[in-house]
Formats: sequence, C-alpha cells, structure tokens
Amino acid sequence: MTPFAKGSHLHLIDGSGFIFRAYHALPPLTRKSDGLPIGAVAGFCNMIWKMLQETKGDDAPTHMAVVFDKSEQTFRKDIYPAYKAQRPDPPDDLKPQFRLIRDATRAFNLPCIEKDGFEADDIIATYATAAAAAGGRVTIVSADKDLMQLVAPGIEMFDTLKNRAIGPDEVFEKFGVAPDRVIDVQALAGDSVDNVPGAPGIGIKTAAQLIGEYGDLETLLARAAEIKQPKRRATLIDNAEQIRVSRDLVTLRRDVELADGIETLEVREPEAEQLLEFLALMEFRTLATRVASKLKVEAPVIGDTAGFAPPASGTDVRVLGAGEPPPVVPIDRSVYTVLRDEAALDAWLARIPARGVVAVSVEGIGSDEVTGEIAGVALAIGPGAAAYLPLGHVTAGGDLFSAEGQIPLAAALARLKPVLQDASVLKIGHDVKRAVKLFARQGIALAPIDDTMLLSYALHAGLHGHGRDVLAEEFLGHQPLARRPLLGGGKSARGFREVPIEEAAPYAAEDAEIIWRLWNALKPKLPFARVTRVYETMERPLVPVLAEMERNGIRVDRARLSRLSGDFAQRMAALESEIHTLAGSPFNIGSPKQLGEVLFEQMSLQGGKRGKTGAYGTGADVLEELAAQGHDLPARVLDWRALSKLKSTYTDTLQDAINRETGRVHTSYQIAGAATGRLASTDPNLQNIPVRTDEGRQIREAFVPEAGNVLLSLDYSQIELRILAHMADIGALRQAFHDGLDIHAMTASEMFGVPIEGMPSHIRRQAKAINFGVIYGISAFGLANNLRIPRADAQRFIDTYFERFPGIREYMNRTVAFAKEHGHVETLFGRRIHTPEINAKGPHAGFASRAAINAPIQGSAADIIRRAMIRVPAAIAHLPAKMLLQVHDELLFEVAESAAEETAEVVRAVMSTAALPAVALDVPLVVDAGWGESWSAAH
Repeated sequence: MTPFAKGSHLHLIDGSGFIFRAYHALPPLTRKSDGLPIGAVAGFCNMIWKMLQETKGDDAPTHMAVVFDKSEQTFRKDIYPAYKAQRPDPPDDLKPQFRLIRDATRAFNLPCIEKDGFEADDIIATYATAAAAAGGRVTIVSADKDLMQLVAPGIEMFDTLKNRAIGPDEVFEKFGVAPDRVIDVQALAGDSVDNVPGAPGIGIKTAAQLIGEYGDLETLLARAAEIKQPKRRATLIDNAEQIRVSRDLVTLRRDVELADGIETLEVREPEAEQLLEFLALMEFRTLATRVASKLKVEAPVIGDTAGFAPPASGTDVRVLGAGEPPPVVPIDRSVYTVLRDEAALDAWLARIPARGVVAVSVEGIGSDEVTGEIAGVALAIGPGAAAYLPLGHVTAGGDLFSAEGQIPLAAALARLKPVLQDASVLKIGHDVKRAVKLFARQGIALAPIDDTMLLSYALHAGLHGHGRDVLAEEFLGHQPLARRPLLGGGKSARGFREVPIEEAAPYAAEDAEIIWRLWNALKPKLPFARVTRVYETMERPLVPVLAEMERNGIRVDRARLSRLSGDFAQRMAALESEIHTLAGSPFNIGSPKQLGEVLFEQMSLQGGKRGKTGAYGTGADVLEELAAQGHDLPARVLDWRALSKLKSTYTDTLQDAINRETGRVHTSYQIAGAATGRLASTDPNLQNIPVRTDEGRQIREAFVPEAGNVLLSLDYSQIELRILAHMADIGALRQAFHDGLDIHAMTASEMFGVPIEGMPSHIRRQAKAINFGVIYGISAFGLANNLRIPRADAQRFIDTYFERFPGIREYMNRTVAFAKEHGHVETLFGRRIHTPEINAKGPHAGFASRAAINAPIQGSAADIIRRAMIRVPAAIAHLPAKMLLQVHDELLFEVAESAAEETAEVVRAVMSTAALPAVALDVPLVVDAGWGESWSAAH
C-alpha cells in the first residue's frame, strides 16, 4: 500500500454526477437477452474507461476513488426538512442500474465510497481537504457548482464533458467571487433545484456584488441596515436566519468519519478476468473487445446482437416513429408456462431480480378494482418468457379448479410480494393503475412502475388511441388474442375466473409479453421526442396518487339522492304536461324524430333542417336558437332534458354506484383520455355535475364526509386566463392579476370604456363570456348564442377584444403556425399535443386551428394541477386528511374538522407553487379554499 504523501495525486470522481450524465447523454439501452435497463451502466463504463486511458504519464493519479450518494436522508434534512424535497424520484428504469454501476466501479478495481447521512460532495470535501493538507494534489472530476467552494491551492476540478480544468478563474466566472466566498454567495442566492431558500429576490449577481462590497456574509448581515435599497435592505434583515440556515445547507462537511483512509485509495490496474466477466454479463461487446486488447487478453464471446458503442459525434440515431412500418415480431404462445405449484412459482420468480424488470398483467374477479379479488397474474421477462399464475379460477358451479392445480391465494401472494415491492425491479403494466389497486387490496404496494399506455400517451397524444391492441398492431405488427370470444356473450357470458385455465393462460401470458415488448419499443423514444420530463414528472408519478384517490372514494347520502331523484321526476312530469299543452297534443319528448315533427311541421317554426336519415335536427344548439327567438316549447324541452340527464346520470346512477363494502362511490380516472392532459372521471363521472345551477348544488349536497370530518375544496381561480396572460404576454391582464382586480370587470372597462366601479352586471357578463370564449376559439355565432345577442354585435365585441389585447391574436397566429410546421403544439411544461388535421382543408380546418390554440392553455392548466396532485400526498402525510376527487381545476379532500384550516393552507401552498421550478409564471396562481358538511357547502 503506497502511503499518501507530498507529491501524491488524488482523483475523486463524482460518481452520482457521472450516473446522471451517462443516463441522459445516450439513448436508453436494454440488455438484449432479457431487457434489463443498462444504458446508464454502459455510459458510466465508457466514461470510466476513457478517463483511465487518458490519465497516464506524469499527470496520472496515484490514488483514485469513485464517490456516490447513498441515501436521501442526510444531516441536511435534519437542519431543513424541505431540503431537496421537491426533487422528483429518479426514473424507474434508472433505479435498478444504481447497484450495477457500483458493481461496475468495483469491476474496474476502483474504490467505491459512500456513507449514510452524508452526500457524495461531503465525502469528496473530506478527502480533498485531507489530501491537500498532506501536501498532495487533488483533481475533483466533476462540473458540479456545489463543489467549486473546494477549489484552492492543491485542489482543482476537471469537467470531462468540456475537457477543461476548473480553477479560481473559472469559479470567479461562475460566481463573481473567489472560491473561499462561494458559500456566502450560495447562501444568499439559494438554490431552487435543491430547495435551499436563500434570500428572496437575490440572485448570484446581486449576491456576488454584496459579498464583494462587505467582504463576507456575517459582515453583510451585521451591516444590512446600511444598505440604501429599501427592498434589498428589508430582505436581508427579515431573512437573516433563513440565510444562515442556507449557509449551513450549502457548506460541505470536511470532517466526515470515513472507514477508508486516503492511503487505501491507491490506483490499482483492473483485474482482467473480473472486469471482462462484468462486461460480458452486461453484454458490452464493443467495450469488452477494447478492454481485452488493452489488457492483452482474449476477449470474451458475447452474442452478435449484444454490445454497446456510443454513437459518434453527429451520428443520426434512428428510432421507429409513428407511421413507419412496424417490425415483424413473432409471438409464440406455445412456450408459455402455467405456474400450478409453489416450486414452479419460486423458480420463475427467482429469474426476475437479475433482469431488473418484469411485465405484470392482473386479471380481476369482476369489474370492481377497489374491493375486487384477483383471478390470476401473468408475468413476462422477455420474448417467449411469460407465465400465468391462476389463483381464483372456478368451475361453472363455482368450485375452484383445484384438480388442475392452483396455489392458494395467500401462499402465492406471500411469494409475489417481495418481488412486486422490490425497489430494484421495475414493474411494467398497461394502464397499470388497475393492477396497483388490485394488489393494494391484498396489502402489496406495486412499485416502482412503468406504464406502456402512458408512454404512448406522452409520445403520441392526439395521434392515435393508446389501448393495448392498437399499440400492439402499430408497434409490434401483432394482433393479440381477442378477449370477447374468451368471455362469450349473451346467456353464455362468463367472467374471467370461469374461463378454464388452459384457455385463460395463453391470453393472459400473451398480454404480459406484449406489455414487455411495447415497453422496449416505446421507452427509448422518450428522449428523442423530448418528452422524458413529461412522462417522468407528470404521467408515471400520478398513477399511485390516482390509485389512492380512487380507493378512498367519497361518501354519498343515498337517502338524499333518493329524495332528489323523486323531486326531479315530479318536476319532469310537470314540464312534460306543459310541453304537451304548448304542442297541442301528447308526444314522446325523448324522441328527436317526434320532437322535430312537432317543432317544424306541427308548429311550423323556422330553421328546421333534415339530416341524412330524413329526421329534423333537434340538438341543443337548435333548441337554444329557437328559445332565443322567444319560443317557449323548445325552452321547456331544454329544461326537461337537463333534469332528465341529471336524474339518469347522477341521482339514479349514483345510488347504484355506492360500493356495498365501503359505502362510498369510487370513480375511476382516465389519465390518457384527453390529448391535452385533462383527466376524465368515469364509472361514475363526477366531473360534470353543474356548479352554478340549483340542481347541481342540490346534487353536491349529497356528497358528505364521515362524522367528525368536513369536505375541503381548493380551486384554482381563473387558471386558464392566467396562463393565457402569461403565454400571450398580455401586460394589462398580467397587471390585473397581480393587482387582484376583477378580471372580467377590467376587461369590460378596457373594451367598452366603462368604469369598473358601479359597472352594470350585463356588461361584466359580456366580458366574461368573451374572456372564456376566446380561450376556446369561440365564433361570433357561438358568442351570439351565449349572450342572446345579434351575431353582428357579437362579432363587434370580438373585434374590439382583439384590438384592446393584440397579443392574443399574435399568440393565436403564432400557435397555429407552429402547429402547421411541426404537427403538434406544446404546453409550458413540454407536453406535446399532436394536431394531425391542422393542415386539412374544408370544415375541419377551423376546428383544428381552434383546438391547437386552446391546447397549450388547457394543457398547461392540466399539467399544473397534475404537478400539484403529485406533491400533495407528501405534504399532507402528517395531517388527518385524504384527497378524494379532482374536478378540472379543483381538488376535494376529506379532513378532520379540527385540521381543515391547516390542511387548506398546506395544500394551497402546494397548488400555488406547482408550476415551479420548471416554469416561473408572470402571474400569480390564486387558490380559493372552502370547507363544510357537504361538497356544495365547501365549494
């Protein structure tokens, strides 16, 4: 062992930095034999090998180590619990690679250093300080700005990406101060990525100026009262303690107790057998060949299709895209396995951890995902490597198929649970939320997860559907087994549990294999489409949040619904009688054909148009136009239809939807329904209950909390208008939102020259209709119908609106032009919404343009509430509260009455900052809160 003495040269490699650089620098890569994600491992190995080859000669290190972060829980969390709290979890396909990268480090015969409670930077600081004190030279292989405080005589940094050394001059260029004052600047400026608070409103440039003027942080804080700028002075005085806490957070520890002394880090040549064995295991054929040649040994034999070579600079990496011919991928169902006993299941499960990824498909008993049981589980780890585990199949008489062999449910789940909850094994599903709920019922937290439906949605929203069969044909060239023939229909219909195992197994196992193949086809496309952040921060993390909300459900007062249903029936009967009187004879109001004949033949009203079937059109637009002309019968029919819809959709249906076991209604959210990112509530739909009508409020009164609790509603105020003001850069609207003005009154004042104070309500109402209508590309015809005014007046209102706010027209033109050039539009957060018909001619052209204009606005609003929902569970974990529903811009919670106010403040803070740190809006996000003994009282 060579002692570390004067003249020694220590290289400290920021392993955590290398990992993420390797992960993001190259396309995703999976091991050919089994699909194990290995892209980051491959990049890391190539970076280490390149560095080892380039650090030879006089400048070669005598000592070297790779340093990693071990866990998120460090001493900094004890100082400030919010430290790094908003950082998203690492991508699920990266998690299983952390262990492999440490194995790679050891395979290169390099020390692999990490320690609980400390970050890699603290370990690097400790080694660097000790080495410099011993008279040695230190090179920190990293470009991380947090390490720049360590630069000093004998200690430099090296950025391998830019191939340049980082010394005092480079640090000054970055921070505006010498390295020994970097901590002071960072303490003032804070760090939004790591959630270091700093001094509000003070950035790096101002911080450097202040430290340069006052010398150091403590002197600055002591003399803050001398600062001439009032705002800056107040900021420093009011936030002095917060700034000191920030200094503690950014200061690297240089005294970490480490088991390995510097002398143990001496450079050792890689052991050929050990290194090549690892490279062969990873199937890195190209690198293995290079290493073997350099070490003058025989290269291992690795399959012809395996290996990894980074693309040369400027190489065009081609990835299958939508519309390209799908590859022929034969699927052989004859090789699938049926797991009928514990030994077979154990043997199969033992194959999963080494691969790090498994596709999972669950078959439930019945359609209830909250309280339902499991009929069987299918697993796949590669082409042809799929199996079906039957658990609840029964004969037509209801007896278990015990003679055919089924493992008892409890015994099977006990074996599945460790794998399904293993953090190093990625579980893939298609619409995986269903599996999450079914397993949660059995006490299994399925994680980490990937979802092929959501991968497709992030990549191709607006282009095609995201169902399994659609994707299998599009990307695999394969038509899966159909489900309907398996289950039958009519009198011979049966549930999946009643399907004989020999028929169920090929279908279920194929489902799992298709999911595995789709994941391999779709996941690598994310970085090329630039939607990795969308998927990793807004799609995948939302799955467990929605699953928990759906399992929570919401309590509904059956008796109140029943009374309301009866009341609606009576009112419908009265309207029916009035309608018949107005018509002069009875007819079936629910029949469009009969209604059309009454309106346009019997009553001779104008405007009747026959469709292809010969019947008159009697849609809502037709009836509203007739009602606007003063005709009573169509107005009463509209009232009758509204009550009929509320009765059939809500007051009747919700009674049937109450779960017998939980006593609550459990909606299901469709994540990949709307192209813009809006969630859709189904079975039952709880998002379309009218908000502003008496009937809608009466229905919401039936949604109630458990005893001792209240329902808490938090709702974004005019979020889409705020986003429009930001995206279109409308100064007047932005200022109005900052000033907390009545935005509709302000718009009316701008358009019509009417003072805000004492403004007539109808003038404000007109401005409101225009404000919201413009977002959806409303036409003069549509606005005229909404306001019951002549079309010419409506057109004049719209023209005046664009004259007063020209930036909106510019935004519209800019957005349509972008869509026509690129075939998609984007939200503020990078969500792509494809616009395949944007260049179409004829009637579709106008609709496609309006949709393209609205999509970035509505999509950005949807992204913001998704981001908020993902952060809420951690924020309210300490409170007696649970999130129940999302209704467009509103979140509904059930919370102990004593904690309502605190919960409201916590959630409001999350919602109002949900856009950060990705997007800094030019307008504030305002969140209204209310609570009470019903949904109606809370909203």
